[in-house]
Amino acid sequence: MRELGARVVLAGRDFDAAKDAARAHAATHPGARFIEDGHEPAIAEGAGTIALELDRWPEPIDVALVPLGNGALLAGVGLWLKAHRPSTRVVGVCAAGAPAMAESWREGRPVAAGAADTIADGIAVRVPVPAALDDLRGVMDEVLLVDDAAIVAAMRLLFDALGIVVEPAGAVGVAAALAHEARFAGQLAATPLCGGNLTAEQVRRWLTAAAH
Repeated sequence: MRELGARVVLAGRDFDAAKDAARAHAATHPGARFIEDGHEPAIAEGAGTIALELDRWPEPIDVALVPLGNGALLAGVGLWLKAHRPSTRVVGVCAAGAPAMAESWREGRPVAAGAADTIADGIAVRVPVPAALDDLRGVMDEVLLVDDAAIVAAMRLLFDALGIVVEPAGAVGVAAALAHEARFAGQLAATPLCGGNLTAEQVRRWLTAAAH
């Protein structure tokens, strides 16, 4: 982002604190616009192109396991699948240490959490976006939680078997398939591997350390 000319400011201790800082910045700088994942249709539309890729698979997909953070990724993928492949079940996957979106979907209303404690910082939502929850109604069939140990196991499997470096938030779909193997037995499951934002130290600790 800096290479493209943006001024990057690190703010807050987590995802939602950073959003609050960005919102405040936009409110005090004329001409600035706050863009919120989960509330911006264009972001969901872009994410929906992943469903087009899934549809190219030669066999019908029984279930799509989609990371669930603020909701744009799942809304985009889910809306397209429900319109074009309604038989495909759309399952959202949250980190167990950041269950706010899962609890909100189950309750049918926003349920904020006091903290988010997970290595999957890309989906570590404390304060759900109401508009995103509205978008998920009729799109998501189920939501599952996976803990950090399952996420690391999925990341290591992807690295060891495929040579792919995937960040924790992008590996939760594989983590769910591994943790709930019996639930998906005999089904063709698909999941996007989205994001490879790891530091060198995280790669060493989670992927290349001798003790697997």
